[in-house]
Amino acid sequence: MIKGVLLDFNGTLFFDSHFHELAWKEISKQLRGYPMSDEEIKRNVHGKNNEKIINYLTDNQLEPKENKAVSLEKEAMYRQMCINDEKKFVLAPGVEEFLNYLVEKKLPFTIASASIKENIDFFVSSFKLDKWLDPNLIVYDDGNYATKVEMFNEAAKRLDVDIKECLVVEDSISGIEFAHQCDVAKIIAINSDKDKEKYQEFDYLTDILDDFTTFPYDIFEMEH
Repeated sequence: MIKGVLLDFNGTLFFDSHFHELAWKEISKQLRGYPMSDEEIKRNVHGKNNEKIINYLTDNQLEPKENKAVSLEKEAMYRQMCINDEKKFVLAPGVEEFLNYLVEKKLPFTIASASIKENIDFFVSSFKLDKWLDPNLIVYDDGNYATKVEMFNEAAKRLDVDIKECLVVEDSISGIEFAHQCDVAKIIAINSDKDKEKYQEFDYLTDILDDFTTFPYDIFEMEH
């Protein structure tokens, strides 16, 4: 049976791709005079960290300190865009019910996110995440994790649960692949970008959902 749940945040619990894309288009205009195209974003943003995206936009011309400053500016811009769009700045459909279920069933869970601390603090405060979980259990990008393999393993460790008995819920291809490398019990994909075809090659996925309103809760009663 599933003993712990590891949740991605961006694009999984919160559908925010459009905010990130808008922010990167603005940063692109600042750095090179014109916005990134949708095709560029698809190729060079999704699944990449900020440092790599900025290196792409500047042809590796920035020093690490300058790169970091641009990254922080982009994230501040992203947060402001979230605040400015109240209708879209909400948890994904079915998420609150899902988190309530985990709490009610006393199933250990946490978030493993590639977001930086400033964004995690912003999400905890804005969505009142601390009513469902201890924020100290959240694993985020603090510079100590090479990939999400390390993040997932740290998240399971914080829950005191064997990674092989965990369910991972992710939206990104890279996140799904890293979860599979961890040999987790089950993986569910959240198709927040409405592009189901990109998941078809992963025959090890338990399910592909548009959001949490159709979450298969019986998964928690099944043996591996």
